[in-house]
Amino acid sequence: MFGSSLAQQLPGARESLLLPGPELCGCQPAGDSRRALQRRELKGNPDMRKVLLVEPVIIIYTFAAFLTVPLIQQYIYRRLWEEGSNSSLIENNNTTYCELNKSNPAYIKQKEVQEKASLFLMQLDLTGAVPSILIAIVLVADGDRHGRKKSLVLPSVGAFIANVFLSALSYFSLSLSILFAVAFFGSLFGSLATFLGGAFAFVADLCNEEKQKTIRIALVDMIFGLVSGLAGLTSGYFIRGLGFPWTFVVASLLHFINIFYITFCLEDTVRVPEFQQHASVSCTEGLKETFSGVYILFKTSTCKKRTLIIVLLFTFMTYFFTWMGGSSLFTLYELDEPLCWNELYIGYGAAAFTSVSLTSFLGVYVFSRCLRDIYIVFIGIFSCIGGMVMAAFAKTTLLMFLVRVPSLLCFMPIPVLRSMLSKVVLASEQGAVFACIACLEVVTSAISVAVFNSLYAATVAWFPGFSFLLSAGLCIIPLGFMCWLMCTNWHEEDLASPAYEEVSSEESIDS
Repeated sequence: MFGSSLAQQLPGARESLLLPGPELCGCQPAGDSRRALQRRELKGNPDMRKVLLVEPVIIIYTFAAFLTVPLIQQYIYRRLWEEGSNSSLIENNNTTYCELNKSNPAYIKQKEVQEKASLFLMQLDLTGAVPSILIAIVLVADGDRHGRKKSLVLPSVGAFIANVFLSALSYFSLSLSILFAVAFFGSLFGSLATFLGGAFAFVADLCNEEKQKTIRIALVDMIFGLVSGLAGLTSGYFIRGLGFPWTFVVASLLHFINIFYITFCLEDTVRVPEFQQHASVSCTEGLKETFSGVYILFKTSTCKKRTLIIVLLFTFMTYFFTWMGGSSLFTLYELDEPLCWNELYIGYGAAAFTSVSLTSFLGVYVFSRCLRDIYIVFIGIFSCIGGMVMAAFAKTTLLMFLVRVPSLLCFMPIPVLRSMLSKVVLASEQGAVFACIACLEVVTSAISVAVFNSLYAATVAWFPGFSFLLSAGLCIIPLGFMCWLMCTNWHEEDLASPAYEEVSSEESIDS
């Protein structure tokens, strides 16, 4: 949308990797020319006048999804409080009521609600994560052959249905156990990771030059961060003004708009031949074809290139684990004493996090002019460590807001690692690599939330900030992967021959 002019000023992406561009990334002219030819055919066909603008889809889906997340967390917290104490949650204009006297029975009840809410959210995330793993691989990888739109529209349909049920649940005060059925059913249509995997593959298809990818992917991540923060900021006002049921209705309407736009207005970057659309394929053959994308990605790669992909994926997974695990606890941490924030302050805190997305994008844009991608990842990891350590000892509202200052660049490793992986593979393998990333996001997110919520429930009584310190300490793992990558001098290796794409295609046909 607004990244096209910015993308023309990109530094060379091949120089930004610690590896040779044409040899390592395998982005041969043949693959790129096929993508470019597809785009020219789509634009030149008068019967297919649709847009290739995917940013509105990302904005609407992200806002609706992150409007729902704090709603669910706060609704569960309130219901558990009311069921455990037979009283409503007391609040004033700034904070919810928190008992600070540790000898008071109300203080013990308060901690019990914190533990129950933490464990309930963990179980809820795990319920939706299991089917999401399979769906992410199927939908995103299948996009290389049958188009990207399925991985965008199906998660929107699932989110629409889930929000309709959530609205009914909160309006009629139904049992909280219904949330598990809603989470499982919604995950059958895909998850946020599935949607983002398809969106990033869509954006990668639109990049005519490899040097555009780092900034274009970082731009999408910035949009994701800004809109999610805006949703968090407005969530408190939605709850105050409309209540829980009607706020879920608003999220449902946004997802419905998204479904309409994707179906009728968005053009696909992968054009499926007409004969293939009408060809009948058995279920077994369809599943084999769907999973073959990820399989061929690793089978046809050289040993060194395969090792590089695995190392980058593990780096992405371990950093995402530490960052997601720590940040997922912020709402519960802010609801507890001594902060005792209400929904408005929680919204302000979420909005303050938007500055992290913006500054991380600016950091990628500036640092990519003078540093290789791997050094940008280092800077981002150290920024995350500083923010988590500060959060562990934040006991005042001002200090909790200032946690965002050392974290200003903590989001940089995520888009940069995505870009590095995208530049490693061929143009025809973008869906496969983003399917791997999406799958890892689902698995890592579920495991990190489960681990950190369980740990928080076990340590909240004696030191609530322990989980943040653990998150900072675990950052040494992705740092170690990056150091190993530097020390092995991968940038001096020729990982792919000029005819790599043709060889890979012949091997995949023979297999």
